[in-house]
Amino acid sequence: MVRIFDGHNDFLQRVVAAGAGGTDLWLKGDGMGHLDLPRMRQGGLAGGFFAIWIPASEGYSDPDAQQKMENPPFHMPLPAEIPADEALPQAFAQAAALMALERTGTLGIARKASDLTRLMDQGRIAAIMHMEGIEAIRNPDDLHLWHAAGLRSLGPVWSRPTRFAEGVPFAFPASPDIGGGLTQAGREIVAECNNLGIMLDLSHLNEAGFNDIAAMSDAPLVASHSGVHAISESSRNLTDRQLRQIADSKGLVGLNFASSFLRPDGKRLPLQDLDVMLRHLDHLLSILGEDGVAFGSDFDGALMPQDIPDAAALPRLIDAMRNHSYGEALIAKIACDNWLGVLQRTWKD
Repeated sequence: MVRIFDGHNDFLQRVVAAGAGGTDLWLKGDGMGHLDLPRMRQGGLAGGFFAIWIPASEGYSDPDAQQKMENPPFHMPLPAEIPADEALPQAFAQAAALMALERTGTLGIARKASDLTRLMDQGRIAAIMHMEGIEAIRNPDDLHLWHAAGLRSLGPVWSRPTRFAEGVPFAFPASPDIGGGLTQAGREIVAECNNLGIMLDLSHLNEAGFNDIAAMSDAPLVASHSGVHAISESSRNLTDRQLRQIADSKGLVGLNFASSFLRPDGKRLPLQDLDVMLRHLDHLLSILGEDGVAFGSDFDGALMPQDIPDAAALPRLIDAMRNHSYGEALIAKIACDNWLGVLQRTWKD
């Protein structure tokens, strides 16, 4: 079975919601959501980025938001910024949940690049602690504390503003060129991430923020879970210009499995044809090359394609890649090895 390493999941929220049953949810599964240990093993998913993400106390105020996203065009407003004091307890709870999974012996938190292959070779899930939107971090001193706890990847924003940058709103059809760039605090955080070797994730950033990080970061540019704007004109997807900048930095894009970012019509409905995913992969490969493309599923955080309802179904995508004339060496790169390579180039062990 092909070994797979994934650029993004939101499983930790489910663990926290399960309370005392969180480790059982991980070990045994409950038939809900997109992943757990049994389904990861069934699908060959050997590791990935486990996101800490802060849900807002209230969602979009528009009661017709879902209906609008299923019937583009739409342009959803950015949610309000979440204060650090509200975000911090939730971030701690999700980090603690990941550490609880580590104590089961079935998963390990990777703190250096060599940990990734070691954990997978041991048959343990290689987990990266990632923060998607850093509302819980107030300054570089906080960043050092989180780094000591195991944080090795962060995205300055989700699709809402923080004190550091501005996320791109959900919109279709739309350019990612919406809103302003990094704040001074954001520039300080980016510099400190470079110093510590923390990977910076450009997914969810608007174009101005992307440009600022591209100009000042000395690390490979990475978008952990994004798609191709030339195929699906979602504000969340990357333009060819952005892809070329990532390629020039020897960076990487993890293809997002979210149906609405894959579909050319932008509808938030299940994708019914894996050929569309292959079109995205072909386009990414044409610009980034064989070493710059990977997976970034967004399991437990997005609406999946009809043929990949959960992690156990990942072999269907691998088979589709084979049938599309991808060779085994290229499949191994996209499925796993490219993530390991970019992290070796980014982390400071």
